[in-house]
Amino acid sequence: MLRFAPRAAGLAAILGLCMSVASADDSMLKVKVGDAFPNIPLTAAQIDKLPGKKAGDTISIADLKGKTVVIFFYPKALTKGCTIESCGFRDISKEFPTGAVLLGASADTVAKQQEFIDKEKLPYPLLADTDLKLIKALGIQSPKGMVPQRITFVVDTDGKIAKIYDKVEVGKHPKEVLEFVKDPK
Repeated sequence: MLRFAPRAAGLAAILGLCMSVASADDSMLKVKVGDAFPNIPLTAAQIDKLPGKKAGDTISIADLKGKTVVIFFYPKALTKGCTIESCGFRDISKEFPTGAVLLGASADTVAKQQEFIDKEKLPYPLLADTDLKLIKALGIQSPKGMVPQRITFVVDTDGKIAKIYDKVEVGKHPKEVLEFVKDPK
């Protein structure tokens, strides 16, 4: 029995190292339904669409307490899938209930987000998480690079995550989110 103790200790050390590396992985979802959405302020293009905000201000989930918030993350502004998804939300944005806030987000700059808004006539703000602070806090950084995974969070009026969509089909996704926000049962 004692002759296996050094091997067991070595195996335990290796497993411990693997666990610490896995917990530091920013591509593994770090939140779940019921958790508070991270309160990380970000700049945004078209932030003036939000009450009380003007260009240059930041926005965080605490600023939106009392509202249902949909935050959809996409890898890169002005690319095919991201445009399909963003325009899908654009086309149904007026169908969201009063008091709901729609936000897009990526690691693109505010200038790139504004270019995306202007080109596609997007009626909602786009968050610019250029330092990946929120993306890393959520654990949604793409393993392929410095961009977020395509994922959507619905945050309730108390700032808690009500729904996570981690399997997104860009053409159908906006409508499924709208249905959930209208009837979150």
